[in-house]
Amino acid sequence: MDKQIEYKHPLAIRWMHWINFPMLAMMIWVAGAAMPLAQAPVTKANVIKVTATIQAIDATSRSVTLRDDKGNEDTFSVGPAVQRFNELKVGQKVNITYYESIVFQLVKPGEKGSGESLDIALDRAKSALPAGTVATQDKATVTVKAVDPAVPSITVVTADGRTVTRKIEDKKNIAGVKAGDKIDITYTRAVVTSVQDAK
Repeated sequence: MDKQIEYKHPLAIRWMHWINFPMLAMMIWVAGAAMPLAQAPVTKANVIKVTATIQAIDATSRSVTLRDDKGNEDTFSVGPAVQRFNELKVGQKVNITYYESIVFQLVKPGEKGSGESLDIALDRAKSALPAGTVATQDKATVTVKAVDPAVPSITVVTADGRTVTRKIEDKKNIAGVKAGDKIDITYTRAVVTSVQDAK
């Protein structure tokens, strides 16, 4: 298992748009172009934390302007799913934690794999100030078309017929993988937000 914790992403680079990544992005390995595969599950994970201060609120357009501790500032549209928008105030702190993980699992011979699915969950915290979690989990099964240990790289075909080739970080992770094998990919993302009054 390979875990990475990264603190980057100025204002989480439009963090509210994270949920819009298409299924294809998951299948071509959003977490990095050099993702390994293996006989045993291989996991990549990232955690990004940002704290920003509310600079301005536009109730008409339902937008909030945030500035992080490095001075990066951006304005975000807040959809109707955020039911406690009217409780936000200039000067409040918004804590944002973004989690993502991607797991690759070689499917056992004779099995079909998990197939494609998308699950979304929203949890509104029962707290004094607005807080909540949004999570998604994308699943897909791809079929190995070719393996090139010399590069090393792997070429797979998605369920809808698209062909994707990617370099692999460590060729040990493709040892024993061959054309015709199936690989399950599970991509999980979550954004946890909480608001706190200015001190």
